Amino acid sequence: MAAKPGIPKGTRDFSPVEMAKRNYIFNTIRNVYHLYGYQQIETPSMEMLSTLMGKYGEEGDKLLFKIQNSGNYFSGLTDEELLSRDAAKLASKFCEKGLRYDLTVPFARYVVMHRDEITFPFKRYQIQPVWRADRPQKGRYREFYQCDADVVGSDSLLNEVELMQIIDQVFTQFGIRVCIKINNRKILSGIAEIIGEADKIVDITVAIDKLDKIGLENVNKELTEKGISNEAINMLQPIILLSGTNAEKLSKLKEVLAASEVGVKGVEESEYILAALENSNLQNEIELDLTLARGLNYYTGAIFEVKALDVQIGSITGGGRYDNLTGVFGMTGVSGVGISFGADRIFDVLNQLELYPKEAVNGTQLFFVNFGEKEAAFAMTVLAKVRAAGINAELYPDSAKMKKQMSYANAKNIPYVAIVGENEMNEGKVMLKNMTTGEQSLLSPEALLARIAI
Repeated sequence: MAAKPGIPKGTRDFSPVEMAKRNYIFNTIRNVYHLYGYQQIETPSMEMLSTLMGKYGEEGDKLLFKIQNSGNYFSGLTDEELLSRDAAKLASKFCEKGLRYDLTVPFARYVVMHRDEITFPFKRYQIQPVWRADRPQKGRYREFYQCDADVVGSDSLLNEVELMQIIDQVFTQFGIRVCIKINNRKILSGIAEIIGEADKIVDITVAIDKLDKIGLENVNKELTEKGISNEAINMLQPIILLSGTNAEKLSKLKEVLAASEVGVKGVEESEYILAALENSNLQNEIELDLTLARGLNYYTGAIFEVKALDVQIGSITGGGRYDNLTGVFGMTGVSGVGISFGADRIFDVLNQLELYPKEAVNGTQLFFVNFGEKEAAFAMTVLAKVRAAGINAELYPDSAKMKKQMSYANAKNIPYVAIVGENEMNEGKVMLKNMTTGEQSLLSPEALLARIAI
């Protein structure tokens, strides 16, 4: 007996019902992006490793899926290199390409390559899969979709405000209660400066970003292992654990960071964004969270993260301001800010909370039973009118037993079944059965359309 096929860990198949749910997610996000003037682009699944490496920090580089060169990739390698078994060094020799880790770095590459075709500020969105060689666990996959929106070519903080409005509107439409967390990398840089560890800003942000996952004690342990002094760690504690309202936190930060120019700038930016959002009638809570660090190295200003309030799962949206990303591709002075919805985690949240609207998961609305060649021909004429009216409908392809055809309609949760026999054809009508109530009505094609459209 042949072995049962499988799929790689951290990947998933999706059934027709699941795809209907996923398309509901993508379409909702896409429609909101369009409301705010964003335009869609796509980039290749694979990029040159030179494009990807060094953009996500040391930990991120380890999670890149590398693609083996085609042909004789051993040519050019010495016996000494082969026998060294140095995986990283060997991979650099025969892997020139990799699967994209996110959509932001490919977008930056796109902007640089197409700069002469782009009108700035450029507002783009992108809905495509990304890959990470991570350890699979609940809510964390190796292949997953991101739904990104970015604005490049503008320094205005109104872009940050608008992105927060988009986040709020999307989750309001989904019916998911969320907390939108906001911080600023300039504030974190200021904190690192005040505690005397400015050169360790990356180590500090990577560590405190894990606070929710590993707890304060383990964060402090990691900071110690990175060579940060006990005195600096002790100074850090009351700052990252600040509580109170957003206004109270900002007021305290102004005092703490008064001697740090970059820190004060971060406080001012956060103050502007939060003040502007107070007048935006947000439906969800927005919180200044100083433990939010977003470990990616390219963020330079405001950073965001979204947590679902009614489900235990990691962040379901994130993003931030990056001032220098296109600079690594030779195009300086282009600031950008963006967000990314984690479609796969949103899928899981909507499933757990059972928030999908009925119309989003229903496929076929009307099913025609097939009694034979003449009946099928009559049904096809009605079917053409039904589809022209925008109603999803199908005819069973074979004149099978009635029980088999009705079982098919039940299995697909089709709400209406049309029955056309000799009597119905003589009258030029259709017997319509409501599969929920069991009610049957003899209707003209026009009346049938009106009934289903209700």
